[in-house]
Amino acid sequence: MTQTFYDRVAGELTDIDAQGLTKPERVIASRQGPVIQVAGRDVLNFCANNYLGLAGDERVTQAGMAAQAKWGAGTASVRFICGTLEIHKELEAAIAGYLGFEDAILFAAAFDANGGIFEPLFGENDAIVSDSLNHASIIDGVRLCKAKRYRFANSDMDELETRLKEARTAGARDIVIATDGAFSMDGYIAKLDQIRALADKYDALIMVDDCHATGFLGPQGRGSFAHHGVQVDFVTGTFGKALGGAMGGFICARKPVVELLKQRARPYLFSNALSPAVCGSSLEAIRIAQGAEGDALRTRLSANAHRYRGAMAEAGFTLLDGEHPIIPVMLGDAKLAQDFAARALELGVYVIGFSFPVVPRGQARIRTQMSAAHTFDQIDRTVAAFTQAGRELGVI
Repeated sequence: MTQTFYDRVAGELTDIDAQGLTKPERVIASRQGPVIQVAGRDVLNFCANNYLGLAGDERVTQAGMAAQAKWGAGTASVRFICGTLEIHKELEAAIAGYLGFEDAILFAAAFDANGGIFEPLFGENDAIVSDSLNHASIIDGVRLCKAKRYRFANSDMDELETRLKEARTAGARDIVIATDGAFSMDGYIAKLDQIRALADKYDALIMVDDCHATGFLGPQGRGSFAHHGVQVDFVTGTFGKALGGAMGGFICARKPVVELLKQRARPYLFSNALSPAVCGSSLEAIRIAQGAEGDALRTRLSANAHRYRGAMAEAGFTLLDGEHPIIPVMLGDAKLAQDFAARALELGVYVIGFSFPVVPRGQARIRTQMSAAHTFDQIDRTVAAFTQAGRELGVI
């Protein structure tokens, strides 16, 4: 009987591969950065979430090592038993202060933060109104909650208002609008100024996932809400992208909300405390990001994105519009995206083809991402490699 299960698993893998949807893991033999070592040679890396270039920064690395030397490898405990170290409280205060909130709660990953925020705060008498392009972790978190669910097309403010009206008419106690601050597959920045206006009109709360915004969008890199100059109720985020590139997630909110989450959020209550090394590295990354050096890195990141976007458009590639350092190169076909990524690697550029189920069918792409650590020369070489691959594969 059990063999039928394994046969089914093998069959699904075969189907995935036949559709060109297999996502192979390439092994990297070096520290993360603009140049990485793959299969014994150095290649340019244009697909990391390393927006400020801090993942391989020696200061960030050494801060993590120092924290581990002082606090050990970990706590062997969840937070409420014997897993709360001084460095955890220091990191919670640091991220809350950086983003302008009263308090913060740490999670093992941002996926857990999004998975843990809705169920403790909203019940069957409440409503969640969610953007259609929200990250999978928000979708899963909403599914775990008993609140009534509403969905609006990506950044469609007219449809959002319609859903808010429906929720109010249905008698919702509390309504929360949930959105990515920057949409990870497209590079679109949420229209939080307009969302704020609608939230005020319909007395709704706002939850923002700022994983692809914290550290580099808005003044001091405080995120998408700061980019638009508005306030929101809850921000979830990560230390695994711009802020050091390690792992770990957080929720920033008012102090009573954080206190309730610490009593009720299951991913927090039933997961080990964040490792001291991650805390140490993240604290150093926050120190860099919120200061003058962070401003310089953000300026360089913006210049890199502008140079790359302009050169790729001139070469004839189809790009999604935007101002974010995520710049998707649209190819459509899943197998073409895989072939393009493979040829780019042969030409010395490491990128990945994204296809269903990560993006909708027929919208396969190469998601390129800029870093402040990239040089103009590296950008120009990448555009040249893409242009050659594009011509060979009939893309341009």
